Amino acid sequence: MVATFDDGKDAGALRTIGEVGDALGIKSHVLRYWEGQFPMLQPLKRSGGRRYYRSEDIALVQEIDRLVNREGYTLRGAKAALKDWRGGTGERTGGNVDPAPGVLQAATSSATSDSSRQEAIARLRSIRERLADAIAR
Repeated sequence: MVATFDDGKDAGALRTIGEVGDALGIKSHVLRYWEGQFPMLQPLKRSGGRRYYRSEDIALVQEIDRLVNREGYTLRGAKAALKDWRGGTGERTGGNVDPAPGVLQAATSSATSDSSRQEAIARLRSIRERLADAIAR
């Protein structure tokens, strides 16, 4: 999903923190907090500390939002998942990070086989679906 901006600017234009927040539905203070939590998120800062987000910064914010607010990652887990982030490409250079890594890490050891990890992931997803169904009722 690519953010859409209705401001008449070119798609690759720099955007203020307010413009990014409005387009993505994320409050400015959350974006500033994420800058401190995710070292790879470094928008340009001009005089007076005004932030300008490049298209690769916006792509990273969207990925953080997806991991944290849709996939249920903790900030620590999202940071681990994005460790190999290549700005603007929407790809990671390596590493395979599972959903909800904090839960999996507590439940499994580093010696756990891949099939056991997949079973744990399937169980966690099933739990998440049941919870979502229960909430929807």
